[in-house]
Amino acid sequence: MIRAGQPLLPPEPAPARARPAMRVPWRLRLDRPMRRVLPRSLLGRSLLILLIPLLVTQGISLELFYGSHLDVVSRRLSAAVSGEINETLLLLERTHRKADRDWLLQSAAAQFQLGMTMRPHAHLLGHGSTNVLGPMDEDLAAALQQIRLPFSVDWLSDPHTVAIHIQLPDGVLDVAAPRKRLDVGPIWIFVTWVAGSALLLFGIAALFMRNQVRAIRRLARAAEAFGMGRDPGPIRPEGAQEVRKAAGAFNRMQERILRFVAQRTAMLAGVSHDLRTPLTRLRLTLAMLPQSGRVDAATLVSDIGGMVSDVAEMDRMIEGYLSFARGEGAEQAEPVCLPVLLEEVASAAARGGAEVLAVSATAMPDIVLRQGAIRRVLTNLVENARRHGGRIAISATAEARAVVVLVDDDGPGIPDDRREQMFRAFESGSSGGTGLGLTIARDIIQAHGGDIWLERSPLGGLRARIRLPF
Repeated sequence: MIRAGQPLLPPEPAPARARPAMRVPWRLRLDRPMRRVLPRSLLGRSLLILLIPLLVTQGISLELFYGSHLDVVSRRLSAAVSGEINETLLLLERTHRKADRDWLLQSAAAQFQLGMTMRPHAHLLGHGSTNVLGPMDEDLAAALQQIRLPFSVDWLSDPHTVAIHIQLPDGVLDVAAPRKRLDVGPIWIFVTWVAGSALLLFGIAALFMRNQVRAIRRLARAAEAFGMGRDPGPIRPEGAQEVRKAAGAFNRMQERILRFVAQRTAMLAGVSHDLRTPLTRLRLTLAMLPQSGRVDAATLVSDIGGMVSDVAEMDRMIEGYLSFARGEGAEQAEPVCLPVLLEEVASAAARGGAEVLAVSATAMPDIVLRQGAIRRVLTNLVENARRHGGRIAISATAEARAVVVLVDDDGPGIPDDRREQMFRAFESGSSGGTGLGLTIARDIIQAHGGDIWLERSPLGGLRARIRLPF
């Protein structure tokens, strides 16, 4: 119970719960140390990808050769030498005369190519075998175990001979075995070959990979320079096929962006010029309106009609400028049935008073397009044909990996030397036009990877040919 005058204490806040630590997946935990070790450049990673399989392959080759082939050959050679020595010892046990023993040792040296000498009443000073690179010393020591007598092997005293000393009851038998009968070859020769071939292949791969990476670096520098406002010009495609395609795509992108900027700059420069004429007429009409006194209604109606016409002209110009500046980039591409789209455009033109002779299209698959943008192109071309001619023909045919759309009219046409100029901004073939229709059409078609150009029509007028890739 709270008494009067007792201060109210705020309740103690509940202890904040500790947020559980986020568990990092084990793959990321393993990936972070590897990122510190792995090279960061594409050249370093590519060479590492080449080097690791190369070293693994050479290591497997070395293991297969020296772990199986060399070991088997070494055991067989050691067994052969040990068997010949053992056979000689068995004959010595049955021979007691010194002359017979000397003859036996000479015959063994001649038949087995083993130099044998007897040291009577001598004692073996050491046991075992000295170690050399390779399995030969161990295989020979294992093979001599069948003699069941103390022995020692010296591989280091003479580079051409292996000295074998065997303790006999009446002395020591010294055997000089040719090293070539026990050694299959210096192991360092094969190791040198493996390492040398690996370094040679790695060097050749590094040279080729450096040339490939150089093209990518040049592409990156050109993109960086172009992004900072400098015009590096088109880069020469070189390197692998994928790098060449990337360079070609960069050149086309750079050309489209430069054309886009140039056209928008020209459009901004032309806005003031084109709008100045109707604005001047409006200003003059307003200045000439009577300020006081009796006003003639007919004159006033005529002046208002002229101003309304000027405002409508300005509105049409501004709409064309905004459409040109806005572009069609926000629309998403989707599969479009082009013959159906042509029929819809032709029907809309016929309702607007155009005389459409024919709409023909061969069977073709759906094309991934921005439908609204392509509809706008076709509508502009058909409207130009209706304005300059009387009859219109529309056709579409499928070719190898592309579709060709033709829009023909029977108007006066355009001279050959002026057809390419009509795609420039503000180049109008008739009075009253903004000269942006064909410019917008080319922008849209080239954004789809195609092209548009003007030709002479079989109807006698102008033909617009559009090529769109599948």
